[in-house]
Amino acid sequence: MALSLTLPTAGGSLASYALRGAAPVKPDAGLRFNRIAYSAAHVVADPLAAIDPWLQCAVDWDATIAYRRHLFSLGLGVAEAMDTAQRGMGLDWPTSLELIRRSLDAAKDVPGALVASGCGTDHLNIDDVKSVDDVIRGYEEQMAAIEALGGKLIVMASRALARVAKSPADYERVYDRILRQAKQPVVLHWLGDMFDPALAGYWGSSNVDAAMDTALAVIAAHPEKVDGIKISLLDKDKEIAMRRRLPAGVRMYTGDDFNYAELIAGDGFGSEPTHGRSDALLGIFDAIAPAASAALGALAQGNTEKFHAILGPTVPLSRHIFAAPTRFYKTGVVFMAWLNGHQKHFTMVGGQQSTRSLAHFAELFRLADAANLLEQPELAVRRMKTLLSLHGVE
Repeated sequence: MALSLTLPTAGGSLASYALRGAAPVKPDAGLRFNRIAYSAAHVVADPLAAIDPWLQCAVDWDATIAYRRHLFSLGLGVAEAMDTAQRGMGLDWPTSLELIRRSLDAAKDVPGALVASGCGTDHLNIDDVKSVDDVIRGYEEQMAAIEALGGKLIVMASRALARVAKSPADYERVYDRILRQAKQPVVLHWLGDMFDPALAGYWGSSNVDAAMDTALAVIAAHPEKVDGIKISLLDKDKEIAMRRRLPAGVRMYTGDDFNYAELIAGDGFGSEPTHGRSDALLGIFDAIAPAASAALGALAQGNTEKFHAILGPTVPLSRHIFAAPTRFYKTGVVFMAWLNGHQKHFTMVGGQQSTRSLAHFAELFRLADAANLLEQPELAVRRMKTLLSLHGVE
């Protein structure tokens, strides 16, 4: 008999829901991908810590690093201390640096494991930032700390820079300074204002095409120092247009959690391989890790049909998790980890478990089932019923 439970509907009523009963996909062991794939990974809060959750940060380090090991076991790299880890939404810089240190240590035991770490300016008091020189010093402080650990940098978009920059030239000056100093090629990070409203007008313009021109000029000035750029604009056409203009060898890391399947598969444009396809640096890969691994393995074997058959059903789930207000997507990512038994509780740093409604979680549950992403269906049902009970649905 199929597992079933009562779930809220979009109209505010309750209805019985029976699980599909399809087994989750299992990736083949040992397959090598022909795309670089980073999962931006979440952190597991410590619910037993005696803190004020809105004001202080407490992390369950064992569970957090165990999840990184899970991602490594699936062949996925980890993009560490990024917005998926609630950077800027509960995760402060000292805790971020400790997270980076622990992830790098964990990766040493895993041959070929990839870790790239978020470098930003979030330790600065934004009201004290008066000039781009203050922003540069902020980046340099985090850059030195991460590189001292042997870490590869993801140069994150800076709220402070967006606030004080007066022109595209200010962005060029900041990134020129940082890239000249980088010990190894970095990943640049262009996060759209749907993910963070404080980043509106990044690269010196609210016009995306003009902003893209500035970002491309920064890369063209230092192609040897740029591994790639991750853009999260949720606009596949803009990503493809920028991808085709990148210097040879510079990768486009898709951050498009709406259109990742087709962007990773690529369109085969041009003679330069990186112009015709995207690599990946995605928050949704945290929530769909086994399917992402299986799909990438199929793609590496030339089986594009299987790639889309596995990854395609995950897209509706991703679009739901990343629905506006998009910055609250982390809640859905952590909810999936809880449903699938990767953590014991549904508590988040900063109390962010409260950012989505019960109706949102109910639809997320249905979409996860439809995409064959419930790894332990019985456990998922029990935990969903627990959440329902807390909201008065018995």
